[in-house]
Amino acid sequence: MNSLIIFVIKVALFLISFYLVYLVLLSRDTRYGRNRSFILTALILSLILPTITIQTSRPLDIQYLGKMLDEVFISAKADESISTGLWFGSLDTVQAIFTIYVIGVALFILKLITNLANLLFLIARHRKEGSRIIRFHSFNTSGFSAMGYIFMNSRLNSNEVDEIIKHEQNHLRKHHFIDIIFIEIVKSFQWFNPAVYMLDRSLRAIHEYQADHECLCSGITIASYQNLLLNQVFRTKAFNLTNSFSNPSMIRKRMVMMTRRPTPSLANLKLLLAVPAAGIISLAISAYTEIPDYSGNNNISDTRRPAENSEILLTEPFTVVEEMPVFTGGDAALLRYLAENTVYPENAKEKGIQGRVIVRFCITEKGTISRVSVLNSVDPELDAEALRVVKTLPAFIPAKNGGKAVPVWYMVPLTFTLR
Repeated sequence: MNSLIIFVIKVALFLISFYLVYLVLLSRDTRYGRNRSFILTALILSLILPTITIQTSRPLDIQYLGKMLDEVFISAKADESISTGLWFGSLDTVQAIFTIYVIGVALFILKLITNLANLLFLIARHRKEGSRIIRFHSFNTSGFSAMGYIFMNSRLNSNEVDEIIKHEQNHLRKHHFIDIIFIEIVKSFQWFNPAVYMLDRSLRAIHEYQADHECLCSGITIASYQNLLLNQVFRTKAFNLTNSFSNPSMIRKRMVMMTRRPTPSLANLKLLLAVPAAGIISLAISAYTEIPDYSGNNNISDTRRPAENSEILLTEPFTVVEEMPVFTGGDAALLRYLAENTVYPENAKEKGIQGRVIVRFCITEKGTISRVSVLNSVDPELDAEALRVVKTLPAFIPAKNGGKAVPVWYMVPLTFTLR
């Protein structure tokens, strides 16, 4: 689950970054084919680049602390001989977010399948042998194209029909419907990401600009074509999977783009700026730090040295990885184990000693516990008890980075309180 969430977040960050590049550098150009290719390539790269891990070396030997677990409370009465372990944990936020995400994906995929089924039903019901044009009268729209067919409102006059058919044929020739299906699939898995909706809107606008441009190049005057658009402005599209001639939200932009001067070929050089942008994003999002092998000469702090009777790791532990270690039953079970197996020292109770001990430990490539140490000390007896219980932890399913088992740093605060 952790690796999937990380992948989805990385895809979202790439989509946001590519959309910003498009918005700043390309959105006002009339190079429609180039802009279409850029958006489609951006969608594909956003799905591929997060799977690539770029190895880097950490230039400074800095102490990284690792994952902090929720606090464990060990509570007892000062006059009791037996301590009671309690754990107050929060809900598993990651699990809740993941569940909401999966529900959203399921709803969007269901919507996509429903729209495709409606189109197939419309084709099966109104299709005529030997014709790619389907007449309908049940939708408040002029016409649209999808799945290799042109759908025309039967109430249009012949002059309007001819020009709209030319427009929709351009959509079919350029296979715009495939673009829409592709971005709808991406949108289903990135439904929470505003950038994917902006890219969808931009791609659909490019489709209309391309179809309009082809119509104008065929000999239709700008004035008559714009008049046709205005006559259809109050009609809305029937399906969100189609290229609709009378989409009112794009009318104004389409009319502006018809009169804009062609962008010179030299403007294609702006694409070169997208390359370093994508490289920086990839480095920032996909890189992980490869830390030099552990050596006994480390003088940073005792927390970096192997604990007594622990195994020496070949690689300095990571702090964040693609797949974090898994304790049987999850983090909730891990914290419950610590709470139920920690005993409040009798001498500390008699002296009224209490406080928060922070223990740092490493989960090795084999899932075992190693390098257990105290980061925040309170009292030798409380420290010793915290170290003892952490060292008794059962083995974890080890962490993975790039498909390889790796060691990871963990921290847990154990708070000893007296009632």
